[in-house]
Amino acid sequence: MSHAYGGGGGRRGGRGGRGGGRGYRDGSRDGSRERWDRGGGRGSGGQSSDFDQDPGGGGQRDRPPPHLKGRDIGMWYARYGAVRRKQADRRSRPVVQMDAAREQHITKLLNSVQNDQPGPARDCRDAGASTSAANSSGHCYFDGEASEEDTKKIEFKSEEEEEEVTHKSQRYFSPAVVKDEAPDAWDKDDQQEKEEKESLKKKDKELEFLCQEVVRDSSLDERLQRDLQSKKSDPKYKEMLKFREKLPSYKRKEELVQLINSSRVLVVSGETGCGKTTQVTQFILDDYINRGVGSMCRVVCTQPRRISAISVAERVSAERAESVGNGNSCGYQIRLQSRLPRRQGSVLYCTTGIILQWLRSDPMLSSISHLVLDEIHERNLQSDVLLVIVKELLNLRDDLKVILMSATLNAEKFSKFFDNCPVIHIPGLTFPVEEFLLEDIVEMTSYRPKNSDRRPSWKKGFMQGRQSRPEKEEKEAEYKESWPCYARTLQDRYSDHTIEALEMFDNDDKIDLELILALIRHIVLKEEEGAILVFLPGWSDISSLNDLLTAQQMFRSDRFVIIPLHSLMPTVNQTMVFKRPPPGVRKIVIATNIAETSITIDDVVYVIDGGKIKETHFDTNNNISTMTSEWVSLANAKQRKGRAGRVCPGKCYHLYNGLRASLLDAYQLPEIMRTPLEELCLQIKILKLGSIAQFLEKALDPPTEKAVNLAIKNLIDLNALDHSENLTALGFHLARLPVEPHIGKLLLFGALLGCLDPVFTIAASLSFKDPFFIPLGKEKMADMRRRVLSRNSKSDHLTIVNAFQGWEEAKQRGSRCEREYCWDNFLSANTLQMLHNMKGQFADHLMNTGFVSSRDPKDPKSNVNSDNEKLIKAVIVAGLYPKVAMIKPSHSKKRPGVKVYTQADGKVCIHPKSVNAEETEFNYKWLVYHLKMRTSSIFLYDCTEVSPFSLLFFGGDITIQKDEDQETIAVDQWIVFNSPARIAHLVKSLKKELDSLLEEKIRNPAPVDWQNRQSTDCAVITAIIDLITTQDKPTVSTKGRLWRPAPRGQHTHFKDGNDD
Repeated sequence: MSHAYGGGGGRRGGRGGRGGGRGYRDGSRDGSRERWDRGGGRGSGGQSSDFDQDPGGGGQRDRPPPHLKGRDIGMWYARYGAVRRKQADRRSRPVVQMDAAREQHITKLLNSVQNDQPGPARDCRDAGASTSAANSSGHCYFDGEASEEDTKKIEFKSEEEEEEVTHKSQRYFSPAVVKDEAPDAWDKDDQQEKEEKESLKKKDKELEFLCQEVVRDSSLDERLQRDLQSKKSDPKYKEMLKFREKLPSYKRKEELVQLINSSRVLVVSGETGCGKTTQVTQFILDDYINRGVGSMCRVVCTQPRRISAISVAERVSAERAESVGNGNSCGYQIRLQSRLPRRQGSVLYCTTGIILQWLRSDPMLSSISHLVLDEIHERNLQSDVLLVIVKELLNLRDDLKVILMSATLNAEKFSKFFDNCPVIHIPGLTFPVEEFLLEDIVEMTSYRPKNSDRRPSWKKGFMQGRQSRPEKEEKEAEYKESWPCYARTLQDRYSDHTIEALEMFDNDDKIDLELILALIRHIVLKEEEGAILVFLPGWSDISSLNDLLTAQQMFRSDRFVIIPLHSLMPTVNQTMVFKRPPPGVRKIVIATNIAETSITIDDVVYVIDGGKIKETHFDTNNNISTMTSEWVSLANAKQRKGRAGRVCPGKCYHLYNGLRASLLDAYQLPEIMRTPLEELCLQIKILKLGSIAQFLEKALDPPTEKAVNLAIKNLIDLNALDHSENLTALGFHLARLPVEPHIGKLLLFGALLGCLDPVFTIAASLSFKDPFFIPLGKEKMADMRRRVLSRNSKSDHLTIVNAFQGWEEAKQRGSRCEREYCWDNFLSANTLQMLHNMKGQFADHLMNTGFVSSRDPKDPKSNVNSDNEKLIKAVIVAGLYPKVAMIKPSHSKKRPGVKVYTQADGKVCIHPKSVNAEETEFNYKWLVYHLKMRTSSIFLYDCTEVSPFSLLFFGGDITIQKDEDQETIAVDQWIVFNSPARIAHLVKSLKKELDSLLEEKIRNPAPVDWQNRQSTDCAVITAIIDLITTQDKPTVSTKGRLWRPAPRGQHTHFKDGNDD
């Protein structure tokens, strides 16, 4: 092998700095202009000599020259500090090393792989795995762009791959899109399509309802008519019919049926409680049955949430005096769970994601007669995409009927989107609700805020790291401008004390929990019986109000039941919400917006609307999600008000004034405009809907061009898309997995590296939620149990693996042991069961594509390395890279521990929920994390400490450079290690072999044969696993000295520079 030092090549060659790889500007893949190390020089050699020698003459080495004055002295110290930090960084770099025996073994292996294995597969690899020093790009198939030659090869192969793997049954929406389809698929005959659809149906249970041939069946039509007629004498059916007839939607039955039959698209705008979700589908089905064509009716109704799909299907079945599913007239289908109705003459409720999954196999949805899209006003990502697809689909299917069901505020917008289709409005069935605004509440309670924080709001926002969106700032400016005029209108109706208090509330963004306490006390003492429902934005507010209430003697009595309601709460607690308390006992529920639509608490009479909601936004400039408490929209306020009038006239108290109410947005910003779009972009490509940007331009509210381009760039960096925006082989597999791209990549690497079961557990928890819950008053104990379960792995991901394995063991010993284990460790058995089910689904996906040979996640062949903690951490790097942060020791006596930095943001914090949040002793210098979010600070969620070899083999491009007297090897030019040149080149060559091997496995999926030690696959992967797992000593100590040198010895793979 010939070696020379690589330059700054690579797919991101221009992104680094000079010299040792620190202090770069614009070094972030997320577009941040911030410097990695504030004050850092532009290279290690540029300024250091000015400080090492006597700068300017006459001064001491660590003192400024005597001729400098004032500001110049400060500038000198700033430059001096930056150079000292850079020198310390250079000295503290870990050394990548391997012992002589391993060096010899790997050299021999590489020579054998490159020279001794002829054949087409080897030739293919050689093209991408040359170890020539002239090509220093270190191209990683999984994490970057290929050379032009490689790109052509990849494009050509990915077409073949798609042709081979896809089900070839697609016909797509417009001529402009057809070029995306494999040429062989253009001329498919109907017989072949039919055969493949049948084979699909056998393979995938989730396509069972879709893949039905719908033909008129006269005998079935007659039977359905007889069944419906006989129901009318069924006592259960008659009792339910009496209730149905009272619903507002039932009174419009004839009009609804006539409009549906005469229109291709209809918008049904209905108030809460009008019955549109349960009745409209039944009206359609019964109309077809009565007309003698019931066999041609297949109604599918989408729901935004799993719980809604199940509960609505159960309700409709009860109204029809049937059980849900079991071949009856109504059923449901959600991810991993279904109770399907009969094949023809039926109604199916499903989540929106199920329809998108169906579209991959049958883009025409040819077996569906009526598509009902419910709750479309919520504007979630999937429903907005489905609206665009359905609009295109209507051009191809004259027989499809589409019914859009929405709340009342923006029905006209949906009508306009579908070419001014007809709209029918149905009033609600609620009792009158009296509303009170903040001025009314302050007047009736005589409450005076404490106003502890008198800083201007802009200053508080700055100190908390918040940057308002421009549209929000405009609203605030309008509010401030209008306030004096509004205050004058209050003077005749409210006391001076109230107006003064309102102005004090304006100076604080936080919800005043003391005011809520005073208001609850007022309701309890002055109002009639009835449950109180309090809406707050998040867990911290819920927990604090609960503490405030329980601290009062009055609320500690058995006359009150206080129930916090949050997704982090155990399910057992949440079921208490629905139970009516005995007479004389008042229920107080403290909830997030989960209680707006997802659940209904029947006995609520009083609603306290905190006026705020937690909302996630995506900052495309800094590639970071932000979560802040925003003012509710009019739609939220209306839903909250409606919760008070379910059983009798109620009262709703809004904690904002009349001026603020007049400036509320009609709706929350659609999800498509405030979330990352990578997963959506992959769905657009797998459904073959053409150019991503052109498709998204057709949306009801298109995302910004910047957000779309950033998503495409991130997918190209991940190598899920090529430069022509076509799916690569990796992208094809990622798009078919029901998780976001990084987690999909994690799954594939877990399969290829033989640690399937633990990686499935990690992937399931990251894509759903972790199984831990937070019990009120026991937060510290829960944190302690979490740390115990981490087993000093310094990994949130492995903590969940350990918790899950413990649950499986407890479950085998019986249900009592399972309950005790979950109780002792603050784990949700329901969530753990959901993760278990998801793992089964992941195994199904990977088996269908050939990556594993069994549907059992615990299959021994796929878990030969599942006990190797260091390898699992390396797989986590493969999935989550480039989400990397650097750990530095903190020398502060006030705040001992560590400081954490990312390349784009500078200093960040580990989220308090993490097992690493209070960790002071780390073994290595780097963390990978799943999510970065800005709230009061920038927090990293779900992080794991990782070793240098993990980053070198499973991170980005490798470059080899000389930094003054140091030989270095760097990942993406910013994660830098010292390494002798020969070792650096061995590592780089071995990584190239790994990349080409994995590329081949992605193109032609097959499990690694771990028994065949002579195979190249096994030899290369085993050598890398050996390097990752035999690093004897940690390289970092964050207590005392900055670096702890590793003892020298035959098996030492890591050493550290001296801290002179």
